[in-house]
Amino acid sequence: MTIPSIASLDSFDHYVRVIKSFPVLSAEEEHEYATRLKQHNDLEAAQKLILSHLRLVVSIARGYLGYGIPQADLVQEGNIGLMKAVKRFDPDRGVRLVSFAMHWIKAEINEYIVRNWRLVKTATTKAQRKLFFNLRSMKQGSETLHTEEINHIAQELNVKPEEVMEMEYRLNGQEISLDASVDEDGEETYSPIAYLADESPEPSVALEIAQTERLQTSGLSAALASLDSRSRRVVEARWLNEGESATLHELAAEFGVSAERIRQIEAKAMQKIKSEILANA
Repeated sequence: MTIPSIASLDSFDHYVRVIKSFPVLSAEEEHEYATRLKQHNDLEAAQKLILSHLRLVVSIARGYLGYGIPQADLVQEGNIGLMKAVKRFDPDRGVRLVSFAMHWIKAEINEYIVRNWRLVKTATTKAQRKLFFNLRSMKQGSETLHTEEINHIAQELNVKPEEVMEMEYRLNGQEISLDASVDEDGEETYSPIAYLADESPEPSVALEIAQTERLQTSGLSAALASLDSRSRRVVEARWLNEGESATLHELAAEFGVSAERIRQIEAKAMQKIKSEILANA
């Protein structure tokens, strides 16, 4: 059995039906296949791991449907992230592949959206990327944000109010053609593209930026995988949620400990993540 591609099937719905037929692996089966891949580079084992998690990619991709990009494209990019996760997965870490792969899948989809959404370089910094992916869910309704909402979102996401307003405009703005058109007399008219300067970095610089981002993503995923399950849950809930981050008190109630204990776990986990990333840089 080969890994199915959306292009090889009749439709995306057909693809979803096909991947649902692949069984979900037990913890023991997953560990066995991952060990075979790690120790013997067993490609058949890698295929088993990938096939059993294709439905996870579809589930994650559905959370990104508000950006005007075909779901099939999002799934294809997410599948690339899944394959990268399977290649780097360590079965002896005590972490299930589903938890490890989620970060790789989301990272690949996020990068694809930022690179392709309306062909505009929408977000260049970490804070702007966070704003890009959270503004839609933080808005109350479809109305334009008022000043109080703008200031609140800016404070929550650590960006300037002006950046919130600009991002809202981009998300709500109507797309226009940048190319020249031909009028009734057959003459080519001027187009917006004629007035736009190319401010994108040189190819070598762009490649360096992309490589740096991939290394950072890889380092974060490996660092998260090194944490125990409780510490990883605290870090993910506090820092990696796409929506509203969990509070110390919410996590304290979840684990049956004090908020101060959660703060200590978070501080220790963040320090370990920092050390892991620096060690692998």
